[in-house]
Amino acid sequence: MIKEVYSEKETRDFAYEMAQKAEVGQVYCLDGDLGVGKTVFTKGFAEGLGIDDDITSPTFTIVNEYHSGRIPFYHFDVYRIGDEDEMFDIGFDEYVDGNGVCLIERVLYLKMQYQLKLLRICQRVLTIEKLRWKNENFST
Repeated sequence: MIKEVYSEKETRDFAYEMAQKAEVGQVYCLDGDLGVGKTVFTKGFAEGLGIDDDITSPTFTIVNEYHSGRIPFYHFDVYRIGDEDEMFDIGFDEYVDGNGVCLIERVLYLKMQYQLKLLRICQRVLTIEKLRWKNENFST
């Protein structure tokens, strides 16, 4: 399925609707280049779970935990993960097998062998590509 959105609001709304259907134990994988809307999507997803915390990218912390919604939300950015041992060291298995929902950004940056393992457990693999929004100013 391809879902086209043309604004930050539409991106957030789509993520919000998806999160309202999310269940404990689900894993969502999110990929896309820098600046295409992964954080916008994640904020909408968190809102859909009822989380009102400030949502930030876990690029340097690897994982951010949010517990104020209807179920815990574990937001990963695996860009800086070098190997499978590092995922084990941060307790990734406990998050996936725990009582919340996981959203993992930039899975395709992982080494191929571990990338395939992660993709097998994902309920949804979402790729965000930059589209020109209808209201974007294209003048240079």
